[in-house]
Amino acid sequence: MAARLDFLKINPGPRGWFEGRRVLVIGLGKSGAAAAALLARLGARVSVTENRPPAAVRFGRRFLPAGVACETGGHELLEEAWDLIVPSPGVPSALWASRARRGTPVWGELELGYRVLRSAGRWPARVAAVTGTNGKTTTTALLGAMAKADGLPTVMAGNIGTPLCAVADRLSADSVLILEVSSYQLETTAAFRPLVGVVLNVTPDHLGRHGTMARYAQAKFRLFQSQGPGDAAVLNAKDPVCRRWARGVPGQVAWFGNRRPGVRWDGRGLVSTLPGGGGRWSAPALLAGRHNLENAAAAVAAARRLGFSPGAIARALKDFPGVEHRLEMVREWRGVRWVNDSKATNVDATLVALRAFAGNLRVILGGRDKGAPYAPLRREIRRKAREVMLIGEAAEKIARDLAGTVPLVRCGTLERAVRRAASTAWPGDVLLLSPACASFDQFKDFEHRGRRFKELVRALR
Repeated sequence: MAARLDFLKINPGPRGWFEGRRVLVIGLGKSGAAAAALLARLGARVSVTENRPPAAVRFGRRFLPAGVACETGGHELLEEAWDLIVPSPGVPSALWASRARRGTPVWGELELGYRVLRSAGRWPARVAAVTGTNGKTTTTALLGAMAKADGLPTVMAGNIGTPLCAVADRLSADSVLILEVSSYQLETTAAFRPLVGVVLNVTPDHLGRHGTMARYAQAKFRLFQSQGPGDAAVLNAKDPVCRRWARGVPGQVAWFGNRRPGVRWDGRGLVSTLPGGGGRWSAPALLAGRHNLENAAAAVAAARRLGFSPGAIARALKDFPGVEHRLEMVREWRGVRWVNDSKATNVDATLVALRAFAGNLRVILGGRDKGAPYAPLRREIRRKAREVMLIGEAAEKIARDLAGTVPLVRCGTLERAVRRAASTAWPGDVLLLSPACASFDQFKDFEHRGRRFKELVRALR
């Protein structure tokens, strides 16, 4: 399983390796601030470079310890000599790849946290890392709920909202660590090794960053590059990319879907055929949609490999309520259901959302384009939707790809789209925010977009 960024692989270094080292952190979001703070505690001489203006990073600067230099508005510090460079996940590889090839170690925040914890003897024995184009957050949260239902000391971190470096002080070898990891985070890993790695699916996304589907898949499957024969890879039996890449996985493969050994839905429940981890469980009580059966099957497969009890798994499946911004019911108003699916930042995620409803949809689409066509939505839009309201930078591209399906209304902003829906929707309709786009043209992130949508809907009188 050849890795495109093999030049990142260097020895992890002794426990005191960071003392006095010159380290540059690129980016001052959550990951950058957490990495800088951890490095400073380890005695490194830390500097942060951020190309956004000072006002845009005021919040992140509050978390930097005294003595950490912070450059904003450019990346001049990149030209200096550094013992280590730590790029934030959103930083394009063009900024650091050439330095890595010249011998400067480059670790992302995920890799940094892993190396620090491992060298200190505090990397947990039970770690699961979940990735995939869609379903990561739901599956990660459900797996975390299973661990907690078993009474285990559980920490959830990564792309789910809390950087690994920010929870390093809470972890020990006895903890259970559940991580959501993205392709951006995996791109800068080398030694990172979870006991259980999960790939839910690989469909077109982030092509502006990775360039091709092959490179995007390659980034996802870096999750398994340091695993050994005793580790486990939980893979989607229906996903052609997972089936193709499974041949290069060094650990034991557990499938979810119609392959063995693994976990599948047989029409009556979730059935496990894993060696030493068999059993049957009811479907998630509070999660709707076929896609959530697959997420649950993946979580069960990972939970059994981590040694969680069958009873704890059953309790979590019964009580788990879902995650914010993913097919989240906001309210019913004048007979119209308003659903927040802001986490649908790509076409495949929106397709899943459309399939979860019987019809009578009024859909809000748009935001910042991520390079994939919107034509795959045509069939479900024609079958399920009354109209589509377009917002953001991608509105015209979406209008071209969906022309001739249903009425397409250019609203421009989320506020205008909600106002239009409030005045035109009929009792029995479903107003679905499922943008199929990134949020960065008008919002800080998809959470910001989802929270604003909920504010607007709850303000309706």
